[in-house]
Amino acid sequence: MAEAHAPAAPSSLPGAVPPHDISAEVATLGALLLDPEALSTVLRYLREEDFYRAAHRKIYGAILALFDRNDAIDLITLSEELSRRGDLEAVGGRASVSQLTSSVPTSANVEYYAKIVQALSVRRELARIASEIVASSFESSVATDYIVEEAERQIFEINDRQHAGSYRQAKEIIAETVTVIENLYHSSGSYTGVPSGFADLDNLTSGFQESEFIIIGARPSVGKTALALTMAANIAVQEPRQPVGLFTLEMSAMALMQRLLSSEARLDSSRIRSGLLRHADFHKITEAAGRIYDAPLFIEDSPNLRLLDLRAQARRMRANHNVAIIFIDYLTLITSEHQELPRHEQIAEISRSLKALARELSVPVVALSQVRRETEGKVPALADLRESGSIEQDADVVMFLHRERPADGGPGDNETDLIVAKQRNGPVGKVSLTFIPEYTKFESLSRQNP
Repeated sequence: MAEAHAPAAPSSLPGAVPPHDISAEVATLGALLLDPEALSTVLRYLREEDFYRAAHRKIYGAILALFDRNDAIDLITLSEELSRRGDLEAVGGRASVSQLTSSVPTSANVEYYAKIVQALSVRRELARIASEIVASSFESSVATDYIVEEAERQIFEINDRQHAGSYRQAKEIIAETVTVIENLYHSSGSYTGVPSGFADLDNLTSGFQESEFIIIGARPSVGKTALALTMAANIAVQEPRQPVGLFTLEMSAMALMQRLLSSEARLDSSRIRSGLLRHADFHKITEAAGRIYDAPLFIEDSPNLRLLDLRAQARRMRANHNVAIIFIDYLTLITSEHQELPRHEQIAEISRSLKALARELSVPVVALSQVRRETEGKVPALADLRESGSIEQDADVVMFLHRERPADGGPGDNETDLIVAKQRNGPVGKVSLTFIPEYTKFESLSRQNP
């Protein structure tokens, strides 16, 4: 069934008046005119569109404009701003603006009024979403997955907004921080994040940290997917197991699983693909399959996955399986919701969204990315990330895989450098790994050459 955007839907049930409280809206605006300093409190809760009455939206918008220009906010300046915008008559003239202050004796309860206005705005928004769900459910041209994911996205946005804008005093945070430091002390130097399974890398990063957006960049055929799969297996298959979400946009889940079987059974991947196996090999495959079968590894292999769908699936993985880390192979294959934008702007949108997803879910999000063709044969740098400088800006950690390739195109050396070129909260450096092509996996160089 072809996907289509949901048709327009009514914002409320037929005959029902959307939730609102005009008195609370008037009281909020009146309190702002009595005490413009109260706007800093109101801004935590209200946007222009949260007001039900159109005149109140225009008045609040004019107040915000005055605040943005650092102008005085009173009856005279507000009336002038409304007049300049051509909205003075639409709100009832100067007399109606003057009546706002008479509706509330003091600004002391402005936060209470603002919360009422916000809560009813959320209810109206929920009613609108529900109406869209109902309308879409009866529209055969709209895919079921689209209806579910769009509803989920909008509800998450409402929830995020309700909890945005708050801050805490240092004394509220310091106790938590000291507790974390004490736990680290008693844990005898164990990693604070999710260990990658490569000791040298984990010593440098203390593991992949929650809420961080991590980029692994390399030229094609250097081993980005192999490294991500090795890390995912180290986390989900090896003890102690932690749940992992893996989005593979380039390979099918079956092809990925063949790689994983080859890696875990330590059998040549070409023999598995061709079926040229010995009887003894099946014992290794069976043992490896048993370990993988019990692994909390969750794979999404939809090609051309939309950003909206990826976020929705990641939320479900986190909510249903408590995944500790998410891998994405790879970033530039994600389909933007805004195809009309230039490609670099689409990539910037995807990068910002993945960064926000890491913070929203409080898990590390590791995305693979290609680097520019010009870096072939050279050590890549931050400026070499393809298509958008925003990737470099948004990422908390940027790593590059680099391996020297012989000029004659031969097999060359399998020693590979994993270069930590950026780490917002830690040192940069280089880790040496060994690529094992027959198993399509990486191992620590120290394991190969003790």
